[in-house]
Amino acid sequence: MLENKLSIAFYNLENLFDTLNDPNILDDAFTPKGELGWNASRYAEKLTKLSRVIAKIGKAETGSAPAILGVAEVENKKVLRDLVTTEALQHLHYDFVHHNSPDERGIDTALLYRKDVFEVLESRSYSLHISNFEGLRDYTRDILYVHGKLEGIEVFLLVNHWPSRGEGVELSNPKRIAAAKRNREIISEINVNHPEARILIMGDFNDDPQSEAVREYLVSTDFYNPMIFLLTRYAGSLTHRGDWYLFDQIILSPNWMKAYDNPLEYVKSVIYNPEYLKEQEGRFKGNPLRTYAGDNYLGGASDHFPVYVVFKKEN
Repeated sequence: MLENKLSIAFYNLENLFDTLNDPNILDDAFTPKGELGWNASRYAEKLTKLSRVIAKIGKAETGSAPAILGVAEVENKKVLRDLVTTEALQHLHYDFVHHNSPDERGIDTALLYRKDVFEVLESRSYSLHISNFEGLRDYTRDILYVHGKLEGIEVFLLVNHWPSRGEGVELSNPKRIAAAKRNREIISEINVNHPEARILIMGDFNDDPQSEAVREYLVSTDFYNPMIFLLTRYAGSLTHRGDWYLFDQIILSPNWMKAYDNPLEYVKSVIYNPEYLKEQEGRFKGNPLRTYAGDNYLGGASDHFPVYVVFKKEN
């Protein structure tokens, strides 16, 4: 029965900026006078499309929108407030957790949650201290930590958006290894007081499940990455130069997997990639229909597909 299941999802929202210029971040392109021509109607259209996607994630399996949704690339609390009050989401009573991070572009992680099933007990952000090749600090996204109760069960959530591959996979790899190690430090902190903690790590890792930082430094032997089987030559959560990648992942501590005496038991993992989220024709047919390709406005929801995991609730 659908009411016995719930989903937790992650979605990179591809530059969800408002139209106002913030002098403290590099958001000039996402203003009406900027080179992308970002304006109120485009902003409203993106909010509408994202909200309709979110409302449908996992609904086929659970009968409802995600209980919890981690997001990346959001500018501030305003865009989150505008998102959860859209027509498609307002009746679902989402609230959110957000802390400003020092990322130069001003894109942060956040957590949306349905207040009827999740209660926030505490939240904070953990900064990641990495350097560029001049030895100067490379300001990047924080890791968002949220401790709460999902259907009355204590859970710990870490929402990530790791450093990009922009300067090359190998050159940037140490930054993502550093991000993985930072997650492990947070997990160690959690385990001091909660040795049986039910932990879920989600995010855009800018790495695949088999990449070194994820496989060797994050998952180790005490976590399970159910996304490892979803990446193929023909499917992933994003594309780059014709190849599929699965940067968007949800990773679980083993207690989600127990087949008995388990109030929230893992069922399956899914890439949410229905046809309406894809390019319909041309050489990029089947790719996520993105909002922008370079400076060219395409009007899609995001350049990433969302991913989600389904859990079965104990009767």
